[in-house]
Amino acid sequence: MQLFKPLVLAVGLASGLKAQPLLVDKVVAIVDNRIILLSDVEQAYLQMTQQPSTRLTESLKCQLLDQMMTEKLLVRQAELDSIVVSADQVEQELDQRIRYFSAMIGSQEKLETYYGKSILEIKEDFREQIRERQLADRMRSTIVEGIKITPSEVAAYFQSLPPDSLPYFNTEVEVMQLVVYPRVNDMVRQYTRQRMEELLARVKKGEDFGALARTYSKDPGSAEQGGDLGFISRGELDPAVEAAAFSLKTPNEVSDIVESRYGFHIIQLLERRGGRIRIRHILLKPEITTYDITRASRRADSIYQLLRNGAYSFERAVGMFSEDDQSRSGGGLLINPSTQNSTFELADLAALDAALVPALDTLQPGQFTAPLLFRNRQGESGFRILYLKSRKPPHQANLRDDFERIQQMALTGKQLEAVNRWLAERMATTYIYLSPEFKSCPELKKWNRRDPQ
Repeated sequence: MQLFKPLVLAVGLASGLKAQPLLVDKVVAIVDNRIILLSDVEQAYLQMTQQPSTRLTESLKCQLLDQMMTEKLLVRQAELDSIVVSADQVEQELDQRIRYFSAMIGSQEKLETYYGKSILEIKEDFREQIRERQLADRMRSTIVEGIKITPSEVAAYFQSLPPDSLPYFNTEVEVMQLVVYPRVNDMVRQYTRQRMEELLARVKKGEDFGALARTYSKDPGSAEQGGDLGFISRGELDPAVEAAAFSLKTPNEVSDIVESRYGFHIIQLLERRGGRIRIRHILLKPEITTYDITRASRRADSIYQLLRNGAYSFERAVGMFSEDDQSRSGGGLLINPSTQNSTFELADLAALDAALVPALDTLQPGQFTAPLLFRNRQGESGFRILYLKSRKPPHQANLRDDFERIQQMALTGKQLEAVNRWLAERMATTYIYLSPEFKSCPELKKWNRRDPQ
């Protein structure tokens, strides 16, 4: 069980589904002055059925209602305690979701068609749900703040687990990389800049920025939306693009040409809202030639020879030569997006990049590959040298090899106990109603005792 996130993200965008109308709707629960409708439960259930990892059981609707009631209680207390989430924080999460699901379905226009509503209307439908989820998360964090766990508690927790319930861990690896990208030659770079100057001149003459972005921009994530990047905060963009974007003062103002590691941009300010801005851009990328790729291959091979000769440790070579900003800051270590740590099961590694698993298959810890041609998530080609930092064989959990994970399991259990104690105390002083059709649910028994007569 996750402590800080409800099983269902209380927003229809989590599954990309339209709301399904029900013939009959009714109140199935009340927590304080907040109601939960049968349609809320049915919609959440429908969302869960679309997720491949969900186990569809008879009790799933009971679990969903339990989570909804818990969230309502957390939100009530958060508001009593004057915990707030800003409009900017809510808007930022809405923008992130809109961008994600627009990319998943193909474009913002397709998302609007699917819902039969404009983007503004879709966001308005889900704004309050996002706000309440953020409030509930803040309240949970407040409840468990300061809870720690000692090594002796970790050992006691591990000893309390029945032998047949100890988790079994598959093969796990830690991987580092050193990346070299082709560098655009000056002639192609200058040609691309000239093309961008022509586009900037057309914008200044009054041509529609969005139409030009749809036709010419090479940013696959925004071109179909007319270059629209939605609302952004500082720290979300390439530094050069961010500096130019936040220097724009008035709506529809257009920047000069900006060069970043991705290419050349022109940026238009659409709206300011507090410390956040909504912008759109046109991106032109200088084309990489065969000559550029050959030069990058030679640079990568030179670095490989230095590593083979022992001139540098792999981590030091990463710091000196790697051109992948994200992994270089961590010494070249790849981070598992599912767990936010450096260990990967082979299935997770393949999900990140299918070419990684066979490339590492014959390596022993401490060994590295020759330079390998690859394509990153932005579609850019480059060369990488892979280093196998560690490999753990499949095994049943034990304190020696898995202390950190067992520690986290024990800490999560201790935090969950604290949250459950808090919930029990608040239930005793809160008006709660539960519809008769859900009273037989074991998951909801704790709510029954506050049902009014």
